[in-house]
Amino acid sequence: MDQTVSPDAIQATSKGDATSYDLAIEGMTCASCSGRVERALRKLPGVDEASVNLASETARVTGHGVSRDVLIAAVEKAGYGARGIDPTAPDDAVRHDQAARRDVIDLVAAATLTAPLIVTMIAELAGLHWMLPGWLALAFATPVQFWIGGRFYVAGFKALRAGAANMDVLVALGTSAAYFMSLYLLIRAWLGGGTPDLYFDSSAVVITLILAGRILESRARRETGAALRALTALRPDRAIRRAPDGSERDIPTADLRRGDIVVIRPGARIAVDGVIREGESQVDLSMITGESIPVARGRGDAVTGGAINGDGLLLVETTAVGAETTLARIVRLVETAQAAKAPIQKLVDRVAAVFVPAVLAIALVTLIAWLMVGLTPETAILRAVAVLVIACPCALGLATPTAIMAGTGVAAGHGILIRDAETLERARTVDTIAFDKTGTLTEGKPDIIALDAATGSDPATVLRLAAGLQRGSDHPLAQAVIRRAAAETVTIPAATEVQSRPGRGVQAVIEGQALALGSIRLIDEAGIVLEAPLAARAKALEADGRTISWLIDRGERRVIGLIAFGDALKPTAATAIAALHARDIRVALLTGDNQGSAAAAARSLGIDEVMAALLPEDKAIAIGRLREQGRIVAMVGDGVNDAPALAAADLGIAMATGSDIAMHTAGITLMRGDPALVAAAIDISRRTFGKIRQGLFWAFAFNTLGIPLAAFGVLTPVIAGAAMAASSVIVVTNALMLRRWQPPAVQ
Repeated sequence: MDQTVSPDAIQATSKGDATSYDLAIEGMTCASCSGRVERALRKLPGVDEASVNLASETARVTGHGVSRDVLIAAVEKAGYGARGIDPTAPDDAVRHDQAARRDVIDLVAAATLTAPLIVTMIAELAGLHWMLPGWLALAFATPVQFWIGGRFYVAGFKALRAGAANMDVLVALGTSAAYFMSLYLLIRAWLGGGTPDLYFDSSAVVITLILAGRILESRARRETGAALRALTALRPDRAIRRAPDGSERDIPTADLRRGDIVVIRPGARIAVDGVIREGESQVDLSMITGESIPVARGRGDAVTGGAINGDGLLLVETTAVGAETTLARIVRLVETAQAAKAPIQKLVDRVAAVFVPAVLAIALVTLIAWLMVGLTPETAILRAVAVLVIACPCALGLATPTAIMAGTGVAAGHGILIRDAETLERARTVDTIAFDKTGTLTEGKPDIIALDAATGSDPATVLRLAAGLQRGSDHPLAQAVIRRAAAETVTIPAATEVQSRPGRGVQAVIEGQALALGSIRLIDEAGIVLEAPLAARAKALEADGRTISWLIDRGERRVIGLIAFGDALKPTAATAIAALHARDIRVALLTGDNQGSAAAAARSLGIDEVMAALLPEDKAIAIGRLREQGRIVAMVGDGVNDAPALAAADLGIAMATGSDIAMHTAGITLMRGDPALVAAAIDISRRTFGKIRQGLFWAFAFNTLGIPLAAFGVLTPVIAGAAMAASSVIVVTNALMLRRWQPPAVQ
């Protein structure tokens, strides 16, 4: 991962002049908590941005000249704990497991002590007026209130000391009111006689229910990060390195360097990104690309760290280690997406900032109002307590981040990498998708279909000179020429003054001739007039969907010949377009290919509009025109020439099988070159935000309905506590349903 881990185990990532730190935040219980930590961090000098995720209990801070110690101190001053995250150590998981065990022990103790109190409550509901002796009820309730419930007092005190209030304040106030009111009534009865109505059961049951709810919520929240942990677990800790003398040694993966030869035994996980130097096998890439079927790999093929080797022995030359590996980049992208805050969360944060103070005011009004209408102080206090207990902003703060964590995690598992939460939110609104053609909708492995020479030349000369121009290029058309030349054992001439001309082709000097090979633009710009038979031949080939490259002599301003290429459409291309149409998304084709080839592909796939013969800058202009029509546009591409259009679109989607610059420009990266994943990316975006809306609905519904019901005495503190705990569990569990999602094309 691209970071420097300090001695204090804090994760720091440099981004230009700015530095980003990831912190684990301890003690947050609701949305107002995460908002308070965020505000405390943003107020620090040098901090450019701070984002706190309640679901993952982490903070990401970016700034200039920011000290990690200052960040931690600011969080602690706000009433919470903070520590660095070391992604290479198991400490976080160990701490979580230890805390979870302590919570379970506390819950068992609380339930054991509360059980006798519940018996009396049940008896009363059954019409039996039987109560525990007051001193015994006090003995059971006190350890629940101050030992097990002490966490609420500590956290609430820290929040109040920092000048704010949170959920712990509400719980501490509510349960304390019920406990101390019962204690007062019990002492008064001891002094004056009589049998008082005590409410120790209410305070103890509320604490027990809230603790149970938090344990369930914590377990569910941990499941939202399961995909990221699964990706991280793919990195082998050790590898077998083969020395030049043939000896083998088992070493830590971190000790590997570029150029090292690594032995991958059958069934083992591949430790590094590299190139196979010896051996053949089937490689399972399912956890990285989402591809369920193992793919054949042999000498010269690239393999990715984290994939599983099949039944062959492989010798792999290391090409990337550590933060440079594909798996490390995937983990980093998923971490960034899960740590980022969606725009919709900003509204939630504004609500949470005033929520707890508003609830305290409502509880006070409830108490005063019922006293004014003549209710006994005990009843009025109980109704105010019910208001305090049910008004939990936990569900409000969890609705968005848990859905985003679950959505981005499951998407990554299927080969869809989403850069951040803003990208996820934007993707759901897309109504127009523009595709590049070559390598995106086609296989990107064209073959030569026809070689035609102009008068005075011959096909063999056309192929020989074209191969000289294309030698050293990795463009798919260039590779097709080189393959054909190799198959015909053509001697490829040397080229000098080689120059690439984006959107046009390539030019060079071969055997004293100034040549160029590329699109019809070369002919138009040179003012060359095509001879009629060759022009007719080209027109016929284009009508069949072929891509034409022209070989011209720039010095003599004449055409030497043409080469026609055929590139098969990907098997899933038509399905992908149909899936987008089913979602009411309009599809466009933007390509540098000729109009005939583009139109043929569009007809075959059912594409709505075609723009052909475009230069890279023309694609960006075309995207701009679509946006001017009021459309929300996504661009799908894989090449360097697609980068301007990817940047110009509302959403860029890049194929990982293409260039690095395309992936860096895009908001979504598809780990395998399957156009069907485009519809899947839109689908998971819409599903995720559907879960966010559902979560926010439940959160607001519980509070909107629960607070008035509690204020009017319909809900007792016990029922209010159960409802409050249930709201968080329901919101998180609903978000976890996203883990069952499958790309539509796979279903």
